[in-house]
Amino acid sequence: MIYLCLAHMSEAGAEQQFVQKAFDDNWVVPLGPNVDGFEEDLKSFFGGDKEVAALSAGTAAVHLALLGCGVGRGDEVLVQSFTFCASAHPVSYLGATPVFVDSEPLSWNMDPELLEQAILHRIAQTGRKPKAIVPVALYGMPYDCERIMRIATRYDIPVIEDVAEGLGSRWRGRMLGTFGRYGVLSFNGNKMITTSGGGALICADAAAKKDILWRATQARDAYPYYHHSAIGYNYRLSNVCAGIGRGQMTVLAAHIAHHQHIQQLYKALLNGLKGIQLHEAPSPDYESNFWLCTITLAPALRIRGQQQAYTAAVTGAVGGAAGVLHEAAGADNCRPNANVEALRLALLACQVESRPLWKPMHKQPVYANAPAYTNGVSESLFRTGLCLPAGPCVSDDDVRYIVDCIRSAMDCD
Repeated sequence: MIYLCLAHMSEAGAEQQFVQKAFDDNWVVPLGPNVDGFEEDLKSFFGGDKEVAALSAGTAAVHLALLGCGVGRGDEVLVQSFTFCASAHPVSYLGATPVFVDSEPLSWNMDPELLEQAILHRIAQTGRKPKAIVPVALYGMPYDCERIMRIATRYDIPVIEDVAEGLGSRWRGRMLGTFGRYGVLSFNGNKMITTSGGGALICADAAAKKDILWRATQARDAYPYYHHSAIGYNYRLSNVCAGIGRGQMTVLAAHIAHHQHIQQLYKALLNGLKGIQLHEAPSPDYESNFWLCTITLAPALRIRGQQQAYTAAVTGAVGGAAGVLHEAAGADNCRPNANVEALRLALLACQVESRPLWKPMHKQPVYANAPAYTNGVSESLFRTGLCLPAGPCVSDDDVRYIVDCIRSAMDCD
């Protein structure tokens, strides 16, 4: 099976060495030398001007960043709609309301014009500014940092950059995650590097990091007994998992280069396939890590078997998702086109994992009543798009095979 993106250990086994030392020294708790070292490694990777707090998940990082921005019950947070649910759910954890902003068509990320319209409309509607802005580096592609930060500065609203998929991506040469008040990282098993799970939060300075880590360790105050003046959380990364992360840092640059190479190979091999468009960087300003390579299918494109798309009940998680699934409530009126589903099934029959693009948050039933500022871009992309394998385990021959499978699935009659 050719998977979308799976963790790949370093050739020298650096991960095992760091983890073994954690066991040898009995540092198997949510603190220790590997945690400190991993944070320093990340700090160095981002240029040394920021501080980094290692955490148990990227979702935890979003949650803590929102708290760091003062988000609470009754507040509103502007969130990119075209994203994974972890960008939005922590807003709801806090009793706040996500306000969804649609994408612009080139980067597929938050539309700055819609963002400003949303800010002005929310102020007019509620008499208050939203408490934070959450743009997302979708599939590794940068957002327009210049315009989004200019708008955020104009209205004095902090930015939480969700770069869970964008580790190593840059806007005009500057690393994503260093523009806003906070930058969210994920080290899930399918990200650019992994700690088997885990995440981190890029903070402006040592004081901000100290506050985040206080919240991440149950918010204990400095008394000779357990004393709490605020609600805290158990969100620290373990020393064992941080050891995996330290080893992964030794191959991060190679992983980024590999993903970018795979993107270029797809570009060459898909060239000339009518009806299939590879998503590319809009300009040299956008330096993506291409965490996943993505395509869109013209609605008129015919894929063999698309007449039977959606006729079989889904019995497992699509796209490598883990966990327990809730039984489907019925037919969904917002779903990828039949040719997209047919191509997914054709690739699966070839032992190739693929995945629809993220379903926009404003189309999710759980957010049916959330305010949304839309232009149709994310819905259109969701209906026509598919993610292709790009991870460190994907070889050049795999890409050639994948494109051959796509070509074979196209109905040329």
